[in-house]
Amino acid sequence: MTIWILLACFALIALLPLAIAMLRPKAARGRREADIALYRAQLLELDRDREAGRLDEAGHRAARVEVQRRLIAAADQMESEARAARGPGALLVLLPLIAAAALGLYLLRGTPDMPSAPYTLRAEAMARDEQILATLRTRLEALDPASPQARQGWILLGNAERGRGRPDAALAAWRRAMVAEFDVSLAGDIAELEIERGAAAEATPWITRALAETPNDPRLRFLAGLVEAESGRPAEARALWQALLADTPPDAPWRGLVERRLSALP
Repeated sequence: MTIWILLACFALIALLPLAIAMLRPKAARGRREADIALYRAQLLELDRDREAGRLDEAGHRAARVEVQRRLIAAADQMESEARAARGPGALLVLLPLIAAAALGLYLLRGTPDMPSAPYTLRAEAMARDEQILATLRTRLEALDPASPQARQGWILLGNAERGRGRPDAALAAWRRAMVAEFDVSLAGDIAELEIERGAAAEATPWITRALAETPNDPRLRFLAGLVEAESGRPAEARALWQALLADTPPDAPWRGLVERRLSALP
């Protein structure tokens, strides 16, 4: 009996961090909110570019599809986080029940003598993934660097590397994609990732060049201010964000975010 009591205690301990997180005050939605606001702003900017004749119908449609995909992904993630943040009182009541249910299920269905997945199997899976990416790199190296196929391939490779938590490899692939054609949206992704990994200075050239092509892009203007803030230059960040607010409609979804970032500046 003692062993089962210990197992139940261990289960409760394992769930304790979740309970602590749920009892904390709600934090600002931060980057997810910024993503959603700025993606929506990009959609509006794309519509304006098409109406002004700076973007043809095919280019407008392709760009909107990509931005909408990112918007949906960011919205889904934020909704998942919001659902997880609701009902901390109910969660505290359910924690013991969850632990008890897990223990009961294990007693009924569990196989205590079954060995865990050996490290060799996990290593083999990782090696297979790396082999696939290595093959893709080899094929991309054989392509004309300026070709659309090479550009798309490097973008996909960069996305895969970022998903695996390898920002340096992702940035290297995205920079190769830029050889074929400069892309404002991808430049924003590169700048954002540079800021995330604490290299704000490396983000500046990408933001500067992208803003030269689309000076009113709210995402890029926001990132420009973020670079200044992360670099310890709050006065410059304040000036950039105040200018962005001056050009922002009162009902713009990202207005609240910029105002909060402004108020947080020293």
